[in-house]
Amino acid sequence: TATKKTATKKTVAKKAPVKKAATKKLAQKKVKLQYSVGDFIVYPSHGVGEITAIQTFEIAEEKLEMYNVIFDKEKMTLKIPTIKAKEIGIRKVSSRNEMKKTLEILKSKAKIRRTMWSRRAQEYEAKINSGILTELTEVVRDLFRNSNQPEQSYSERQLYESARDRLAREVAVVEKTDDIKAVEKIEIILNDATRKTSSENSII
Repeated sequence: TATKKTATKKTVAKKAPVKKAATKKLAQKKVKLQYSVGDFIVYPSHGVGEITAIQTFEIAEEKLEMYNVIFDKEKMTLKIPTIKAKEIGIRKVSSRNEMKKTLEILKSKAKIRRTMWSRRAQEYEAKINSGILTELTEVVRDLFRNSNQPEQSYSERQLYESARDRLAREVAVVEKTDDIKAVEKIEIILNDATRKTSSENSII
């Protein structure tokens, strides 16, 4: 009888840790998602995209959730692991209030460093791909030229248009308009600001 009791105790002891391990594994899978389907996000190196689905894939016997993001402007789709979104630098598009404040940067005086163009171009590209709205807006302001100012080189023009179009895409999403109207809005602000600066300089 003593031998039977000991065997029963051993069996119970073996079962207990298995239950605990299973509970722990299930708890690890519950990760709160930052974004939902229909949200517009900004991916640093690609700009504004829309989350069209959240899909689950099984990789190496582990379930991995991914955002399916469509970048309409670039005609591209990316699958981004939900747990990596913050690390990559993804953010939600700005609020109307944030955008309004940021567009004020376009009215300020351009800050152009007196260094070689190749060096400045690298700095501008880094700002464009930073995902930070204020830095992107500064590039648009610094590279803009109105009809009364010296012409841009081909590479300056390309970089300006790249920055302007990326900013316009976010303006369009925030203000619920289209990209063309957003570009027009940006360039009206820039033209008014540069004309004002030119007239102030001529008075001095």
